Formats: sequence, structure tokens, C-alpha cells
Amino acid sequence: MAMRMFHCKCFAFLVAFAFFLLQVHAQEPGFISIDCGATSNYTDPTTGLYYVSDSSFIATGVTYSVSATYQLDSLQKPLWNLRSFPEGSKNCYHIKVTKQSRYLIRANFFYGNFDDKATPPQSFDLYLGVNQWDSIVLGNVSTIVFREIIHFSPSDYIDICLVNTGSGTPLISSLEFRQLKNTTYVTQSAESLIIYARMNVQPITNAILRYPDDVFDRRWVSYNDSTMDQLTTDATIDAGRHNGFQPPQIVMKSAGIPKNVSEPLQLTFTPVDPTSKIYVYMHFAELEHLPANQSRRFSITVNGNYLYGPTSPTYLYTFTVYTSSSLSGAQLVFQIIKTEDSTLPPILNAVEIYVVKDLPQSETEQEEADAINNIKSLYKMKDWQGDPCLPQDYLWAGLDCKFNGYDPPRIISLDLSSNGLTGEIPPYISNLTMIQQLDLSNNSLTGSVPKFLSELQFLNTLKLSGNNFTGSLPVDLIERSENGSLSLSVDGNPYLCASVSCAKKKKNNVVVPVVVAFAALFILSAALAIFCRIKCPRRGHIWGRTPRKSSYVLTEKIRRFTYAELSMITGNFKRELGKGSFGSVYHGYLDDDTEVAVKILSELSNQGYEEFEAEVKLLQTVHHRNLTPLYGYCAEGKQIGLVYEYMANGNLKQHLSDKSADVMSWEGRLRAAVEAAQGLEYLHHGCKPPRVHRDIKSANILLSENFHARIADFGLTKTFPVEGGTHLSTDVAGTFGYLDPQYCQTYRLTEKSDVYSFGVVLLELITSRPVIANNNGNNHISQWVGSMIAQGDIKKTVDPRLGGDFDINSAWKAVEMAMLCVSQTSDERPSMNYVVRELSQCLEMEIARKERRGVQPGNHYEMVSLNLGTDLIPSAR
Repeated sequence: MAMRMFHCKCFAFLVAFAFFLLQVHAQEPGFISIDCGATSNYTDPTTGLYYVSDSSFIATGVTYSVSATYQLDSLQKPLWNLRSFPEGSKNCYHIKVTKQSRYLIRANFFYGNFDDKATPPQSFDLYLGVNQWDSIVLGNVSTIVFREIIHFSPSDYIDICLVNTGSGTPLISSLEFRQLKNTTYVTQSAESLIIYARMNVQPITNAILRYPDDVFDRRWVSYNDSTMDQLTTDATIDAGRHNGFQPPQIVMKSAGIPKNVSEPLQLTFTPVDPTSKIYVYMHFAELEHLPANQSRRFSITVNGNYLYGPTSPTYLYTFTVYTSSSLSGAQLVFQIIKTEDSTLPPILNAVEIYVVKDLPQSETEQEEADAINNIKSLYKMKDWQGDPCLPQDYLWAGLDCKFNGYDPPRIISLDLSSNGLTGEIPPYISNLTMIQQLDLSNNSLTGSVPKFLSELQFLNTLKLSGNNFTGSLPVDLIERSENGSLSLSVDGNPYLCASVSCAKKKKNNVVVPVVVAFAALFILSAALAIFCRIKCPRRGHIWGRTPRKSSYVLTEKIRRFTYAELSMITGNFKRELGKGSFGSVYHGYLDDDTEVAVKILSELSNQGYEEFEAEVKLLQTVHHRNLTPLYGYCAEGKQIGLVYEYMANGNLKQHLSDKSADVMSWEGRLRAAVEAAQGLEYLHHGCKPPRVHRDIKSANILLSENFHARIADFGLTKTFPVEGGTHLSTDVAGTFGYLDPQYCQTYRLTEKSDVYSFGVVLLELITSRPVIANNNGNNHISQWVGSMIAQGDIKKTVDPRLGGDFDINSAWKAVEMAMLCVSQTSDERPSMNYVVRELSQCLEMEIARKERRGVQPGNHYEMVSLNLGTDLIPSAR
């Protein structure tokens, strides 16, 4: 009996644990699934995705369930409920998203005779932010409509609005946000994309496929063409997910080939509007393991014009060909044409077609929009929905805005009179810098009238009457009122003095205590300074005195040199290799002819004995092939030196400079990145306790004779807490441009600060651009790369001196990893374990490309000539 009870409890626990895992899995990172009208959260039985009620995203509307007739297993559960908006002309969902990210957004609509009237609304408008996305027409009671758009969000929120156009009450069933990779679906001018077709060519199944088959929850429909035969495989496609688009396995496991093997594979599309701008994405994977005497090679054309190729798909490896600029025309005819030397016909696994949706109107100026939204939250203005100024026909009540074409609107008038407002005048109003009229009359506002109102230079009308303000008006407001530049009304505030004499008296009363306070503070500071000079021990500037004794014992492997020995080793410091923040570095030889680099601490260095000690202490206890080894040290009074292994090829920064005679190959760059990442991974995860380097930069990554990368300069390294510690509070140290912005702001150091710095190095490796540009407003390298990604131009992102000699997929993956590392918040950055794994895959992809071309994979010292041709290979990833 006891055993049976034990088994039951175990079973119950396993079931509960499995359910917990299902819930965790269902809440896919980057997914927001909202059931509009639902009263509780649930897991959708069809997709396994976790849907939440919309109650926390919107404060208006009425919730309903569709008629019981339609609540069937064949209808997905997110369509069983809806929210209707009988009141208000504009009602908006406010969704928090990840800033500077690309999302697939899907809105679903189903009337389902929820009101038993069998009369769905004729039409209403759907807005994405301030721009019209589409008009929604529900043809009959059982019509299901969905709208899907791929959109890049520059801000940390997206508003989805439903607008009543007078043709029926708007409604919505569900909203779905799916975060995509920023390196995918990139257009020429950062436009948004509306789905036209997403097709599973000659499919294994005719069912509509989405999550969990598709990791981004895209909807794939079957495309069967009578002119094609089907090719399939049971093998796994792209197991490492090298392809950023990641089309589903089940989609890529089948493909279409022409029945007539000598004919091209053809697809024809007829846009609704011949002036529409079209983007096409074709996904390929070879499904047959071809013997040496067979090949599949083809080119792609559109309307007879060359698009891409010739190319050969790789066995079980997805690659994507896409149009780098938009196409237009009454008809688009794509042909995939077998080359003359190919023994097999062309192949196509899947295709996606999108139409550009221009969203030209900018939202209200950001600072002003933030200010007015804060006021909305403060006073709980439920009827203020979406953007304050747009669409123009749906301005927020009490607001007036100034419009100038597609430029961001500016708020010029705010009327909050007779709204029952309490408390003091909100400080957010100070950010409405273009405001001309402000009416706060007939409320219950208290406190003093703030000085910032007099600093609103365009303010010409200010109404404060009928409140409970106290004290005196700011002098500037009174003077502006008297000279006629401001219409001011303050009557009905019995405890408010509106004369200049009151204001000046108050000002003088403040001066004396302030002066007294500063005098007292000065005297106290002087006393403390004298006390510390007498009593407090002075901290470590080492010149002119013997450094304090080291608190640790050096291992036998770390040799202690005299200064005379350093002079002998370097030939009296004859050959200077370079200079750093520590001091000068000299070339030398040990007794056994081992080449070394000797670093001598300069009296002008901003580093001192503590940094020297930290570096020696670290390098005597940690050893890794990608960390620069220390042979010994010297500490004789003012003479401080370190003896390292000589790194014959200098540092990485030198090789990325445009002054370098040779250009490091793409493979060489990736190898250097992987090895440096491995060194940093060891510091973070291989050391006990872990270490944070704090000064990762390209100048601190050295290259050996065989171009093996090794991290150097450990003077700023910190030991990181492991027992429950999340960060280390410490002063900011490092190099400008490489410093983690979050660390700079909070003084909280984590291993993710190194990850940010490494991301900057990776961007240097990819682009060979300076970290901080001297032109164009001192832009950071990450800003420049971000703008290039938005344009979808990998060819101009990667160092142009490579002449396009690199694997496109590898480049996109490396760029994506670098941008992930330089995320503004540490939580969004990957661990170095993940970085090593992803960069290793980038390297494997580049090596595979060379092997396909019959080129032997090289190593770090492989360079490319500067006289390569400038024709770059077409966009594919």
C-alpha cells in the first residue's frame, strides 16, 4: 500500500513537472500572445503557446465570447473570445516590446455572431502606431480575417489601434507578436512588409504549418504545382540552425523540381497593384547526397533579368536567396534555370513574397509623447488612446498639435480645465517645449506655481484660476504678463500672491540660509581634509618610495628579474615594440634565446602598483592557450616590469587598420574571434573564482607568430563573486568606446560587461572601422552597423577590402552575434559560452565554403591582396 502511494505521488509529481515544463516551453522568448476578450490565461491546445488576457494592455472596450455554435475544436481557441469597442472613435492596445527589434505582428478578427444579430461590422480601420495598416472587412458571420506585417520597432512599445469609421463597431479576437532576428527580412529603406504569400513547395503535408513547426510562428501554406515533381528526405535539415530565417524542418524536407528536367522551374506572381514594391525570399536545401559525377547547379532570373547565381545548394543545409532591392511590375516571372554543366534539374523548397507597406508618418515627438503619457498615467485619462496627435482626426481630447508633413507632430496646446485634478502641477509639462496654451483652471491643484512654466519660451496663454495654489508666482511669469507676452489668469487662488514684491521677498529670504549652509559645508570639508592628511594612510602612488610588500607568494614558474637583468635582456631597451597605458614595451631574449616582450611601467602611467600586482597575481594562477603567458616580473623601487612571451604579429588592432599592407582574410578574422572568445570564456567560466577582464579591446588581443590570438593586459581584472552574487560594485575602468554603458551608469560590473567589449571587438573584426568615427558626429561603430543592418546591406557592412570573399551566411551570423553582445542591457547579452559556440559555427561555414570551391582552408596568417576585384556576390543568407 505504501509503495502504491509512493508511485502515485511520483506520478502526480511527474505530471505536474511536465505541465510546468510545457508552460515554460510555451512562453517562447520574444513571443507575446494576447487573447482579446479572454478572462484568464491559458495554453492553446493547438500550438502549445501560452496566451494571456488582454486586460493589462487596454482599458476600454467590452469582452464577449463567440456563439457556442462556433466554439469547436476545429476553431483555434484564441478565436473564441473577442473585444468590441462600441465607445470611442480610437481604441488602442499598448504593447511593450524590445526596442530596436523586428517583429512579425498578426492581428486576428472573427465576429462569430457574438451578439446574436448576425450582422458583422461592414468595415473599420486597423492602425499600426500612427499609420493605417489596413481596413478590416468581415464579409459574413463565419469569416475569419487575419492581417500580418513584419515591422521594425525603433521604440520600446507598439500601439495597435482600431478606428471606428462609421461603418460598424470595431472588434478584435487576438494579437500575436513574434520577435524575429534583426538580420532577416531587411529592406532597402527599412520599410514594413505585408505578407503576400508564404509557400511550402510540393509539400509533405497540405496542412497549414505554424508553431511549433516554425520557431517564429509563421503560417506556411502548401503550394502544389502540376509542372513539378516532389523530392523529399527524412534527414534533418540545417541541424545547427545556421540560417537566420530558419524555415521549418518539415517545409525544407520537401522540394519541387521540374517534371521536364531540361526546363526551368518557374513561378509567376501577379501583384494586385503593379506599382507595389515586392520582396522575395527563396529557401533552398539539397535533399540528395550526390555522387561525385552528379551536380545540381542553377541561376535565378526575374522577368528574364539575372537575379542570382550560378549556385549549388549544399546537402542538408538551408540557404536563402532574396532580392536586395524591391521589384515591381504587372507580373513577376521567376525562373530557376539549370546551368549547362549541371546534371540535375533545379530545386526549390520554399518561397516567401512580401509587399512593402509604407508607414510614412512619424509619431509625436518622443520626449513630448513620453511627457503626455506620464500625465495620462498620473490622472488616469482612459479616453486618451494611442498617439496623442495622430491620426489628425483623432487627437486626444484637450490637445492641439502642430503638423509639418511627415515630421513628428508637436504639442502646442493642453487643456485640462475642470478635470478634477489634484496635487501639484506635474513636472512632465516642462518637457512640452513647444506648448503655447496651457489651461489648468478650475481644478483642485495645490502647492506653488513651478518656475519651469516661465521657461516654456513659446507659452503665450496660461490659465491657473480656480485652484488652491500657495506662495507667490515666479517673477519671470509676472514680468511676461506685465509686458504683454503672456496672457495670465490666476484669480480664484486665495493664498497665491501674484505681485512682484512677493516673489522678490521670497527670493531674498532663501539667499541667507543658502549662503550659511555653503559656508558651513566649506568649513567642514576643510577640517575633514586636514584630519585625513594627518591620520589617513596615503594610497599607493609608488614613485619615490618602495612599493608595499606583496601579500601573496609567487609560484616557481614566475621568475623575479632584477632591473639590470631586464636591461640586459632588452639590449639596454634598444627596440621599442610599442606603448600602452602601462608604459613602453621592448623586445628581448632570455638566456635560452626565447623571444620575450618586456613591459616597463612609466612614471606617467595612470596605472600603478595595484594594477601591476593584479596582473602578476592573475597570470601566476591561470593558464590558457588564449591568454598571454607571463614569464616573470621586476619590482625594484620605482622600477616595475613584466616579461611576457613575445607575440610576433603585434595586436589585432594593427591588422584591422586601413594602414596595414595586408588584409586579414575572413577565415583569419573568425579564427581570431573564436580564440579570443575562448580566452574570455575561460576567465568567466573556467577560473575559480571567475574573473572579469574589464579592458577587452582589439589592442589587447595579441597575435603570435602563427596568428594565434591571445588576450593580454590583465591589470584591471577583477575577481567576480560566485555565491549568489549578481554583480560587483566598483569604479568604472576600461577604454572609451569599449565600455559597457550599463556599467558606466550603475557602477555594477558583471561578466556581461566583458561581453559588451568583446562585441565591439567583433564589430571591428567584421568592418575594420574605428570604434568611434571622427566624422559624422562621433558615431559609435555599433550605431553604424545597426544602420547598415536596417538597410540589409551585408556587402557594405563587412570590410570592403575583402572584395566579397566571404560566406554570406557566416557574415550575417557574425554580425548578429556582435549586435547581440552590444545590447544596451546586460540581460540581453549572451554568455561567452554561447558566443564561442556561435562563432565556431561561423568559422565552420566559411571553411565549408572554401572546401566547396576547392580551396584549402587556411589559418590566421592567410591574407588577401588589396587588388581584388570589387564585384561582390549577391545577397544570400
